[in-house]
Amino acid sequence: MDTQNPSAPPRAQSAPADNPDRSRHHTGGVIHENTRHTERFVVIGNHLTQHKELSLLAIGLGCHIQSLPTGTPADIKSLASRFKEGTTRIAAALRELETHGYLRRERVRTATGRIITRTISCNQPGHRREPADTGCPTPPRTAHRPEPRPRKA
Repeated sequence: MDTQNPSAPPRAQSAPADNPDRSRHHTGGVIHENTRHTERFVVIGNHLTQHKELSLLAIGLGCHIQSLPTGTPADIKSLASRFKEGTTRIAAALRELETHGYLRRERVRTATGRIITRTISCNQPGHRREPADTGCPTPPRTAHRPEPRPRKA
């Protein structure tokens, strides 16, 4: 190809001497070696993975929960049986995710009278959509809501 682009520089530009923030040599930091996934993957937002107020455990648990198929148990006991962290640490991480809107947990009474916890994972807190049909009963709307149980600190 003999046509040159007149707006492109002939070679890479050096860092200006008057800009000390721009390093001439990159010796550290992460380098990504990525391969495009075509099956069995989930897209996780940077707002979760780089959240400044969430613990590493909460971020990891949030990513794990977002990767689960609909209907997979995501209660404290199920998660504690999957991971080596105990129930206390997992419960704390789930509360962090709830506080920041990545998770909602609702207690629902089934047709048989059993009370279950429905876990709703939100990949973008603040953006609600119609929930998928999971086959779980919809909680009845009541004028009086019971007081939430106090949480242990």
